[in-house]
Amino acid sequence: MDSRKKERKVNTSKLHPRNRHRGQYDFEVLTKTSPELKLFVHKNKFGDASIDFFDPNAVKALNKALLQQYYDIDFWDIPENYLCPPIPGRADYIHHLATFLEEQQRNIPKGENVTILDIGTGANCIYPIIGTHEYDWSFIASDVDKIAIENAQKIITKNKRLHNRIEIRQQQQQHPTQIFKGIILPKEKITATICNPPFHKSAKEAIAGTQRKLQNLQGKKNVKTELNFGGQPNELWCKGGEKKFVKNMIKESKQFAKQCQWFTTLVSKEANLPAMYDALKRVNAKTVKTIPMEQGNKLSRFVAWTF
Repeated sequence: MDSRKKERKVNTSKLHPRNRHRGQYDFEVLTKTSPELKLFVHKNKFGDASIDFFDPNAVKALNKALLQQYYDIDFWDIPENYLCPPIPGRADYIHHLATFLEEQQRNIPKGENVTILDIGTGANCIYPIIGTHEYDWSFIASDVDKIAIENAQKIITKNKRLHNRIEIRQQQQQHPTQIFKGIILPKEKITATICNPPFHKSAKEAIAGTQRKLQNLQGKKNVKTELNFGGQPNELWCKGGEKKFVKNMIKESKQFAKQCQWFTTLVSKEANLPAMYDALKRVNAKTVKTIPMEQGNKLSRFVAWTF
């Protein structure tokens, strides 16, 4: 076997054991499920069927096929220039969260009585789609972007499986630092929160980061800066970046300590962890856990805390 092919299989197998996307994509199956994907499938340098992951239309077509094949979704689409997430990584967060909750109570919590709050669900609504399918969870999905909210609601409306399982709530933009207030209702009980926070501190930093990523992947300099997964400003950056966003979340979470069992968030940059641990000490979080995740050659993690 080609050693490069073997290496790729080992890398993708680092996903959570329950993740449906371990190993290579089965394009023969996916193109039967979603014929429109055929337009984008070609042989790569390894001789395998693949797509151009720098083509936003190809990535969106792949996502549609994956959601149809593995998550019983009949309709899924996003507006132009909105975030088109890599589904295997999103699924990994959901599965690792389920395992984490299992460790706390000796079994995986399943069913509609488990309520997960997805902070910043985006126009794609990916986390609720995966979580309702894999564990039958109920979701509250919040966002500040009106267009994202409308599109997420459209996805729910056009998929009968999602009816009465996902509730969309818009956060008011006049209070940009508020994450939970106005979203978690009085006396409402939340099993866990999830969040993929904006990573960058500014639009300029986001563009520079994308430029570096494309150059590294393509091995070229001065490549055209194009986000293959799209993204609106509030999806990609905020003042202070990931560190500031999560610190605000930690500070506000204290106010909802009695309503939420676990607060969790992805942390992309390991260097941000010490500041977050310090913030958690200041709010007297009772228990803090950091759960590592691997996606190919990428190391990630989410931080969980409770009061």
